[in-house]
Amino acid sequence: MTPTQTSLGSILVVDDQSANRRVVSTLLTREGYHVLSAGTGEEALILCEQAQPDLILLDVMMPGMDGFEVMNALKERGMGVPVVFVTAAHDRDLLLRAFDAGVVDYVTKPFLPEELIARVNAHVGLKLTRDRLERVARERQELVNLVAHDLKNPLSSVLFASDILRNEAVRPERIPRYLDMIYESANDAIGYIRHYLETQAGASREKCEGSDCADLCDTLEWLANRYEYQLDAQGITLTVTSPPVGTKVAIDDRVLRQVAENLVSNAMKYAPNGELLLSGRPGAPGFWQLVAADRGPGIPAHQQRELFKPFSRLGTAEDDGVSSGLGLSLAKQIISNAGGQLWYEDRDGGGSVFVIELPAAVNAPTPVPA
Repeated sequence: MTPTQTSLGSILVVDDQSANRRVVSTLLTREGYHVLSAGTGEEALILCEQAQPDLILLDVMMPGMDGFEVMNALKERGMGVPVVFVTAAHDRDLLLRAFDAGVVDYVTKPFLPEELIARVNAHVGLKLTRDRLERVARERQELVNLVAHDLKNPLSSVLFASDILRNEAVRPERIPRYLDMIYESANDAIGYIRHYLETQAGASREKCEGSDCADLCDTLEWLANRYEYQLDAQGITLTVTSPPVGTKVAIDDRVLRQVAENLVSNAMKYAPNGELLLSGRPGAPGFWQLVAADRGPGIPAHQQRELFKPFSRLGTAEDDGVSSGLGLSLAKQIISNAGGQLWYEDRDGGGSVFVIELPAAVNAPTPVPA
């Protein structure tokens, strides 16, 4: 039985006496715990690293590495597992020293089974509650990161268009497009917020059904229209190669646009005055790809390993005061959750290639590798 199946939690029992380990292990197993045991401090540290128990019952007086030395080793290795000392000593100074070392409780030998179980239940319950709270906090922070990051692109488009309109030298025929850009970007921002609220209410962020699946042709056309003027302002020539009409991938259309916007905005930031190719093409069997290829400086080999890690930034461009370094990390996570992949390649002749590969939607054209 593993702690992830039916047990109440995982406990490591450390005692140099095999009879003691057997008695305690049997008692706790009957209570529904997953129990590991170690006869030495060294063995306990190895098991602790491998199994990450929820609680350690640690004998104080052991030959070789005693309980205090095990506690020091746990601290040095950054293992925050709660430890309950099991000791035959009733010495007040030893117990005070134990609490100074970081134990959460102690049990004296010989112990009453009811007492041991009560203390174990209390401390495992506290540990699991703490783990749940930390998990909720991480999930909340991830949601905040997603909302903040995904709002950045539409708000940047609003700022770009409004700044152009404030310039009296703007070409009159472009004014309607800039106004449309502001309106559509604001709508996108509101749509993203609603989408996240639905996610909090239990809706899936990545899944799609029927007409909600992303159409690659529509996505590429949307990117070209939305970023035409911004790309032009950066001196970037855009080329779009569309897949067959009706090509759909199994991801929500809004979510795919969010991810693809990251690739376009990165090209504007790190590869100005060049060419940007956006294309849809067959990938692995049953998959389609959306590809963004620029003619920038590319990504050095030593930085490619860090590309998709949180808070990593591309290239050497100066920080614009907005980037959080979360873009590609979140994008990869979103695509992975949808059953796809996102990766980087060097472009022949110089430049960067980012590839989004996603499963073909049901009833979409069958991808045929080129």
